[in-house]
Formats: sequence, C-alpha cells, structure tokens
Amino acid sequence: MLILGIDTSCDDTSAALLSFEGDKPSILSNIVSSQSEIHDKYGGIVPELASRRHMEMIWPVVKEALAGNKPEELDAIAVCYGPGLIGSLLVGTAFAKSMSLFSGTPFIGINHLEGHLLSAFLTEPAPAFPLLSLVVSGGHTSIYQVKDFGDYEELGRTRDDAAGEAYDKVSKLLGLGYPGGPVIDRLAKEGDRKAVRFPKLMTKDTLDFSFSGLKTAVRLAVERDPGLRHEDVASAFQEAVVEVLVRKTLEAMEQTGIKSLSLSGGVAANSELRERMADMCRQMGADFYPPPLQFCTDNGAMIALAGYHRFRKGQTSGLGINPKAHLPVK
Repeated sequence: MLILGIDTSCDDTSAALLSFEGDKPSILSNIVSSQSEIHDKYGGIVPELASRRHMEMIWPVVKEALAGNKPEELDAIAVCYGPGLIGSLLVGTAFAKSMSLFSGTPFIGINHLEGHLLSAFLTEPAPAFPLLSLVVSGGHTSIYQVKDFGDYEELGRTRDDAAGEAYDKVSKLLGLGYPGGPVIDRLAKEGDRKAVRFPKLMTKDTLDFSFSGLKTAVRLAVERDPGLRHEDVASAFQEAVVEVLVRKTLEAMEQTGIKSLSLSGGVAANSELRERMADMCRQMGADFYPPPLQFCTDNGAMIALAGYHRFRKGQTSGLGINPKAHLPVK
C-alpha cells in the first residue's frame, strides 16, 4: 500500500511517500522545504508570504516525494486540512484535491494534530496503547491520552501562548531571529539559569498550561536590566518552560496511571526537554518515545501515516472538504 502525505499547515512545504506491510510503515521519501530564511527578517511567520511560497514549492516537493511513482499508482492521498494558517492550508488541500480528481485516487483530510500524535509510530520500537502524548509546538501545547488509532482524549492544553510561540516571541524580543527554539536552546547551554528568575505558572486542579505570563516576565526583566546576558535570559527562560512541561506531564501520568509517553511537535527537538522527560520517565519506570528530530517539525510522513490508518478503516473525504484554521482532534 502506497500513501502520499502532504502538509502545508504553516511555513514548511512537506510531502512524503510511505509504503506499508501490515501496519509497519516504510518511509520511501520525506521531503521538506523550509521557509525560515523568508520569515527570519520579520521575526516570525508572515502568513501571506507563507502561502505564496507554498504555491511555488508544492509541485516540486510533491514530485520529488513521489519518487517516480504516478498519482494513479497510489492507494490514497492524505493532506493536512487543519488546524493551521488558512492560506497555507488552502494551498495543500487544493493541490491534493486536484491530484485526487485527476488520478481517481482516494483523498483523505487529516488533522495536523493527529499527525503529531502518531509520529511516534514512524520508527521502531513503536509504543503500545494506551499512551500519553505531549504535543508541543509553535501553535499547540496539549497533553492527550491516545487510546488507539483515531481515538484521542485531550487532558490539558495551553490557555494562551503555546510553548513554541513563547520561544519565538522571546527570541524576537532578544533580537535572536526566527525560529526561536534552536537559538535559545543553544544559548541556554552557555548561560546561568539562576542569574534571573522567571515564574513557573502551575495551573491548579487542571493539566492546562499557560506561558503568556512568562513571556511578559522576560520582557519586563530585559527592560529593567538591559545589561542581562542573552545566554542567562535564554537559560532561565528555557528552564521555566521545561519545568512546567515536565511537571504537568508527570501529573498526567500519575492521574491516568499510564506509563508510556510520546513527545511530538517542533519543541520536541529541544535538547533540555528531551533530557528532562527521559529522566522523569526513568524515575517513574515509564517508557519514553521521543521522535527523531526530522519528525518533530511538520512533515508529510506523519500525515501519510495518519492517512493510512484512516484509509484502512474505510474513512475517506469528499472533495467538498475545506481547510479549517481551528480543528479539534478526535
């Protein structure tokens, strides 16, 4: 079985081709065209520029991902139709619909978050159900209980900024560029996290997150003392974010009794978060499934995998499906 996955949810144009033997995926291609250089000078994503770049790159990326296969030779075409930037989503969704109409290949609309939730199943060893999954990216920070393929329950979510969004905004505040995650992670290794103290908001009686106050605290600290070393600010900020993520995930593990954890989304590439989560899981006697770095950020492989599991259940989408900026996973 051959499944093509396409993701244009934000600022990466990505497509992948997966084959399956049983439920085991083999990644034949996974192509990603980044837009970081375009958005870097603005300190964040400019939606109009993102969608225009997707229009330029969608066919070259998909053509390379097909690896010589024809659209009519595919079993299904899976595409992310939400959540995300509506202009970006429109490009990928319209392209996938057109390919489906032209080739007669079934078309499947996939929730971007479901793709992240299943990214742990792209490599071996794959987790068993049930498991907890922390999705932490520029647009989302949520904890899910994953009961089976297609069966997800959100246990907690951010009430304001996502963790990745906070990284990008703090990076812009410090003049470090976009994306903020990698540069802050790098600088944090050279700084003193005790040089400045930032709040670690722990919402009571809930597994929800909140990072807006932390972002404001960083701004106020820099305004009060412009001489603060960027390395120290980065280290203290990152320590505050990671501490909240780890403690809330630990609470979810204690409440549910589930001793299996996956991590996904762009912030899942953060070295301190991966190390702290691994330490927590060792102390809890839990299994930890961090995806390879190439599957942390947006990619077509996770969309193709989600498409496969929808397709084998007989779930396909009509060509009338439209992209959605906000789309809960279920």
